[in-house]
Amino acid sequence: MTRRHSQTFYLGSLFFPASQRPAVWAVYAACREVDDLVDEPGRDPAAAVEDWWARVQAAFAGRAQPGDLVGAGLAWAAARYPLDLAAFADLRAGMELDLRMDGGHHRYATLDELDHYCYCVGGVIGLMIAPISGYSGGQETVQRALRLGRAMQLTNILRDVGEDWGRGRLYLPRDLLDRFGVSQDEIAAGQVTPQYRALIAHLSARARQDYAYGCAGLAQLHGRGRWAVAVAADLYEGILDELERRGYDNLSGRAVVGRGRKLRLTARAALRQSIPRRSSARKCGTRSPL
Repeated sequence: MTRRHSQTFYLGSLFFPASQRPAVWAVYAACREVDDLVDEPGRDPAAAVEDWWARVQAAFAGRAQPGDLVGAGLAWAAARYPLDLAAFADLRAGMELDLRMDGGHHRYATLDELDHYCYCVGGVIGLMIAPISGYSGGQETVQRALRLGRAMQLTNILRDVGEDWGRGRLYLPRDLLDRFGVSQDEIAAGQVTPQYRALIAHLSARARQDYAYGCAGLAQLHGRGRWAVAVAADLYEGILDELERRGYDNLSGRAVVGRGRKLRLTARAALRQSIPRRSSARKCGTRSPL
């Protein structure tokens, strides 16, 4: 599931030690499953999310339902690492926000509301992965992991504005639309105006700030986990580089990092983390695009 649905996350996950890798994949699969349930046609998504939550709780209790392979993987991971069930509860809350948005019934009014959503569906991934890697630095490291997850989720949002609009969703908050003079009618028409480019550039810069803050905590992760997270961070931030190259046009298509460039970014991130002096100085979000 990880390899099929997210080549970026999968490539980063390969840098975890073999003993930790299955737990990382199990966490990703559980998160991906509920995300797919929200978008799957032909069923009641709210009921599907509640069923998923019941299966997650059963997995944490060591009682995965028969035939539930994702639940079995999560139960295995939760039995071996100090995973936090509350992080999965927050993810469930984020999925419920998506359900409210379906059909145009909900829009985020402020950037703070969007930040909360990004925490629920992106920031919590840091809470899920850090216990698998192990870490030092207490709550400061946790906060940096949350901000890094938030940066990745905001990157996803900036990449997918056009696709999300086709699903009846718009994550760009009204206060920023008003501030930059962008209308929903222009977005619906696929018009990438100078004002729209300025708005996306503003949010992209904000995501880079979160990458810089989050990556400053990489040195606190134990073992090769820091390599894995560094690779994932560089690959996700590479999407922002591609978006910039497209002139911030995310309405006519996705900004995609090509395979060759993914390999270059992966090699660079891994090399950086293998040199302690350079690793401690890592500030992603401040680099220039390759």
